[in-house]
Amino acid sequence: MNQEKIGKFIAMLRKENNMTQTELANRLGITDRAISKWENGRGMPDLSLIKPLCEELNVSINELLNGERLVKEEYNKKSEQILLDTLDYSNKKVKSTKKTFKLVITLICLIVSMFVIAFLIDVNRMKNNMPVVFSTWGFCYTPPVNIKELELEHAIYEYLIYKNESQEEKHLNEKWFVAQNIYLIEEITSETQYNVYSWVLEKSCYLENDDIKLGSASSIPYKFVIQADKEDNFVVIDSRIPRDGNLYEEDMKNIFPYSVRQDMKAIHSNGIFEKLEMNISKQIKLYFHK
Repeated sequence: MNQEKIGKFIAMLRKENNMTQTELANRLGITDRAISKWENGRGMPDLSLIKPLCEELNVSINELLNGERLVKEEYNKKSEQILLDTLDYSNKKVKSTKKTFKLVITLICLIVSMFVIAFLIDVNRMKNNMPVVFSTWGFCYTPPVNIKELELEHAIYEYLIYKNESQEEKHLNEKWFVAQNIYLIEEITSETQYNVYSWVLEKSCYLENDDIKLGSASSIPYKFVIQADKEDNFVVIDSRIPRDGNLYEEDMKNIFPYSVRQDMKAIHSNGIFEKLEMNISKQIKLYFHK
C-alpha cells in the first residue's frame, strides 16, 4: 500500500469535488490536520473512516486504497492485493501501537524511579537537618534565605522583648524568652509596611537556688504591623491579640484572615507548638548556662 500515492489521490478527488480540507474534515468529524496528513502521505485514514471518506469523494473503496481509478478489467485483480495490503497495514499499526504503549510504560517507570530516588535523598538530608525543597539524581536545591522575613521576625522579637522587660520584674534576674511561628506576611505598601500574622510563645524565667524557675508564660496569636523607618530598619508600630472569653472567636475573625485561622487551629496537633517549646528551652539553657 503506497501511502504517498493514496494521499495524492485523496487530494485530487477532494479538489474535483470542490472541497477544502476543512470542509472535508467537518463532514467526516475530524480535524483538517488529519486530512493534510493523509494528503502528504504521512498517514492513512482509520478503517472506520474509509467508507464515509469514499462516499464524500465519490470513489470506491478499492480505488481509494489503490490510489487510482480502476477500469472493470483491473478491478477484481486489484481487490485481492488491496485486501492483503490493508491487512498488512493494520498489522503494522497494531505493532506500532504496542511499541508506543511499551515506551509510555517505560517512561512512567523511569519517572517514578526518579521521584523515589529524590525522596530517599531528601529523607537522608532531612535526617541531617539540611533544608531541601527537591533533589533529583543527587543534585539538590537548597532554598535561599528570605532576608526580608528574617528582618521582620527580628523586629517582632525586639518588640516583644522590650514590651515584656519594660514591665516591673517580679523576680530577681528574671529574663524573657520569645519564639514565634509566622503564618502570613502581607505587604501593605511596597517594601515599607507589612502585616505579619504569628503565633507567639513567651516565657520568663529566673534563677532560685541555682535552679531555673518559670515566672510568667503566654501562648497567643498576634497580628503585627511593621514599618521601615528612615534608616530602612523594620519596627513594630502596632500589634493586636484576641480578647479572652466569649470575645475570642469574634476577635479572631476580625483580626486574622480565614486561611491563617485555619492553620492556627492545628498548632497543638501539627508539631508547631512543640517546636516553639523546644526553641524556648534552648534559649533558656543557653542564657542560664544549664
